[in-house]
Amino acid sequence: MSRPTETVTILGAGAMGSALASPAADNGHEVRVWGTWLDDELLDAVEQGRSHPRTGVPLDSRVKTYRSGELAEALAEATYVVLSISSDGVMEVLREAAEYLRPGQTLAITTKGFVRSGDRVVTLPEAVAGVLREAAPALDLSLVAIGGPCKANEVAARRPTAAVHACASREVAGRSRALFATGAYAVEVSEDPVGVEVSAALKNVYAVSLGVCQGLAQHGGEPYHDLQAAAFAQAVTEMIRIAEALGGRPETVTGLAGVGDLEVTGLSGRNRVYGTRVGGGEHPYEAMQAMQAAGQTVEGVPAARLACELVDQLIRAGALPDWSGLPLLRQIARLLDGRSPRRGEELSLALARAALPHALPHALTER
Repeated sequence: MSRPTETVTILGAGAMGSALASPAADNGHEVRVWGTWLDDELLDAVEQGRSHPRTGVPLDSRVKTYRSGELAEALAEATYVVLSISSDGVMEVLREAAEYLRPGQTLAITTKGFVRSGDRVVTLPEAVAGVLREAAPALDLSLVAIGGPCKANEVAARRPTAAVHACASREVAGRSRALFATGAYAVEVSEDPVGVEVSAALKNVYAVSLGVCQGLAQHGGEPYHDLQAAAFAQAVTEMIRIAEALGGRPETVTGLAGVGDLEVTGLSGRNRVYGTRVGGGEHPYEAMQAMQAAGQTVEGVPAARLACELVDQLIRAGALPDWSGLPLLRQIARLLDGRSPRRGEELSLALARAALPHALPHALTER
């Protein structure tokens, strides 16, 4: 029995946006990729049949491309829309797209991070829902959070990938799975979009600490595998605490969306690379400048600052007792703000105090 054909419009021609076009096209859907005013170079490459500059994989020839001035055309008759814009531009694009969205559509989000909304820090789906209420009150779109250990280049190349598609409505999440799932792109359905989004944002923050351990090893010539493993375990514990405080489920964090995504980001993500540079002795600001100059976004840095604001917000609301259960997040924030030791043994001990808060002698854990 053949699947019904849908029209999928992906807003954002970056790595993940172009990658998700592959499984949707493989399932026989009409797929459109719209690029922002910053994506012209990417579209130039794929329209000329060259590999996508960020994934190294050519865009599927069945996919139609649209330039920034063709937003209305890209969204015309679309049944499923994917927001795949970097966190610093996603709200601007959403406000522009809102007038072309229609009731009954599904809106999926691959962007990761927290967003400041007024005087509050919120998850991206909450911010998206707020923008839609403001810009198009009549719309009542189903929102799907897409997460999991998905490297865009592997999705684009159709290597085995396990993703999570989450929505409060299991029916909508199931429809999303049916639209994208292939033999290579496996989709797990979840009814916990909060847990998926919190995991997706925080794993970028905690991956920085995993990179710091690798930077310490590269700089000093000795491995820090034990410290990295302890940091990984503490990261998962803290992610669970924050997710539960926001209404998410611990099993989401211990599954693909949390542990799985933290693992792959700690192995080969930009946030890990940034942490490696800092762990090797670079000043956090200089490391960021170098990566930005190379066109590499480090989501974990702004996410760390917003996560700290969010924790303070949760403490004020009584959803968290205090900061005592989140020493690793606090240490990462101190490091990124230049308020922590940055080299060798002093840095490793500072990280150890945060990663092993209940195992070290009392004298070492004093802060």
